[in-house]
Amino acid sequence: MQDWLTMSMADLGRGIAAGEIDPIDLTEKYLTAIKAHPFGPRIYARLTEARARAEAKAASKRAKQGLRRGPLDGVPISWKDLFDTAGTATEAGSALLKDRVPDRDAWVLANATKAGLICLGKTHMSELAFSGLGLNPVTETPPCVSDEAAVSGGSSSGAAASVAFNLAPCGIGSDTGGSVRIPAAWNDLVGLKTTAGRIPLTGVVPLAAKFDTIGPLCRTVEDAALMLAALEGGQAADLKGASLKGLRLAVLDTVAFDDIREAPKTAFETALQQLEKAGAEIIYIQAPEVAEIMPLSPILFTSEAYGTWKSEIEAAPDKMFPEILARFRSGASHTAADYVAAWHSVERARATWAARVAGFDAVLAPTAPILPPNAARLLTDSDYYITENLLALRNTRIGNLLGLPVITLPTSTPACGIQLVGAAFGEEKLLRVAAAAEAAMS
Repeated sequence: MQDWLTMSMADLGRGIAAGEIDPIDLTEKYLTAIKAHPFGPRIYARLTEARARAEAKAASKRAKQGLRRGPLDGVPISWKDLFDTAGTATEAGSALLKDRVPDRDAWVLANATKAGLICLGKTHMSELAFSGLGLNPVTETPPCVSDEAAVSGGSSSGAAASVAFNLAPCGIGSDTGGSVRIPAAWNDLVGLKTTAGRIPLTGVVPLAAKFDTIGPLCRTVEDAALMLAALEGGQAADLKGASLKGLRLAVLDTVAFDDIREAPKTAFETALQQLEKAGAEIIYIQAPEVAEIMPLSPILFTSEAYGTWKSEIEAAPDKMFPEILARFRSGASHTAADYVAAWHSVERARATWAARVAGFDAVLAPTAPILPPNAARLLTDSDYYITENLLALRNTRIGNLLGLPVITLPTSTPACGIQLVGAAFGEEKLLRVAAAAEAAMS
């Protein structure tokens, strides 16, 4: 019998439906594993044991009565510690928000609960979600499954580690500049960044709300499709019969390969060969509009982030990790005119991009141009921290600037992902393409 802790969400749901898995036993197995694992305290900020057991008991009863609410009813998952959880501290990895206890669930958590999913607890994350590395000396730094001395990627660091170390079948994260996809890629998982504006952010601690998005980190594309539906309270994408035959896939040859390290480059090239062998047509494209808007990132992201958190930060700056503090404060140097002009440039670039890629089924790029950096060195070498953080987020940020859905898939090389970019609000088509790509690379 397969170990429940290593199974996909979909398979766990099928096991529950067949009467082979009881949600109560499944939840206890996860809670026991979390508390016994040496990395448990570095991955989970806090468990919601009473809630999990109550939800499991209700799910078990529904399953026995034939009243399951959906394919994931009775499946336990983890939540990044920026999703409001009624009666449970939600601190977003920051001492600035210590003992912040919301009185209601985030919109997405409420939807997931209605779908029967079980809340195991809250996972550690980068401070206020403002780093792609996952290093957080203020709380905890979760490990990376491919290199335990390295960071796991951020800011959804604990979300990824909870799945990679078999302490949850799925972690719900957020993605402002790559915070679902970087940790997913570095931990050999599937990670879905949704279209900006598709999923309401009600009850989510913000970083830069115009770019903030919500998405799952999980084991399979099927799981990502099912989880997206649960988060929204909708229907999952139909993945049956997904094929690469006849599909046109573009490779973004602008920016995405600059300064790329050897392992991610080779992994991407191998993945392309597998996709081509499965019937996809691969075409390299140039997109000058991407190069034009990349330098605008500091204006757009840091201005909004600092504008959102200035009062709290300046009231107690000594409570913050200096690298994160400096990144927030850099947003103070931009004028309102700079910010407005940058947004106008982004809007023009989005229109140009949409026209350029209209004839393709997806656009491909390496998820990250680097491997996960060493955690100890990041703490002691400021130049290394800045260089690696910016490079880590470089490729993923393209999707955020363009406001598009993007999914990262693991390749045959550990800690190296390939990302597929879709059309705005085209998650269902993107998931079908990703399911076919996943099969081709397995």
